[in-house]
Amino acid sequence: MRGYATMIKILFICHGNICRSTLAESVFTHKVNSLGLAHNFEIDSFATSREEIGNPPHYGTVNKLREEHIPLVPHHAKQITWKDYERADYIIGMDTANIRNLNRMLKNDPDGKVYKFLSFTGSGRDIADPWYTGDFEATYRDVVEGCNGFLAYLRREEKSENKSAETRPVPICRECGTSLLI
Repeated sequence: MRGYATMIKILFICHGNICRSTLAESVFTHKVNSLGLAHNFEIDSFATSREEIGNPPHYGTVNKLREEHIPLVPHHAKQITWKDYERADYIIGMDTANIRNLNRMLKNDPDGKVYKFLSFTGSGRDIADPWYTGDFEATYRDVVEGCNGFLAYLRREEKSENKSAETRPVPICRECGTSLLI
């Protein structure tokens, strides 16, 4: 995956970090493990609020993951900080309110790391919060769609980087005329 010097660092974000972001963290972790790509990623999740700090994932999230035979990534809710921003490559919010809060908290995203999850699918939709809707099935479907779209995006980025690397002129040593690419 993508030409990073280290692993790709992904942070999934929702309001309380007990429903959607923990669901996304567990689903995406399961997907990359299943594809043999886990060594390329560091995956975590955070909240924009402090309301649920220290709490485990919501029972609805736990039950839905169990129903889908996806392991729950051990987790307790925590709030994102500037330090988290600095170490991340992608900060993925679940809805418009998350994006607004992230921009406020993270100095308007100066490095362009903040994305809305379903934007990777070509949609501007929000992922509904099952804390309010009670519909963990719909949230799960949206999270899976977002994970698939994000993986496809990363693959396109990788191909784009590889293609541009192939078309770049090869640096040549002025003294001996050999390629400087290792």
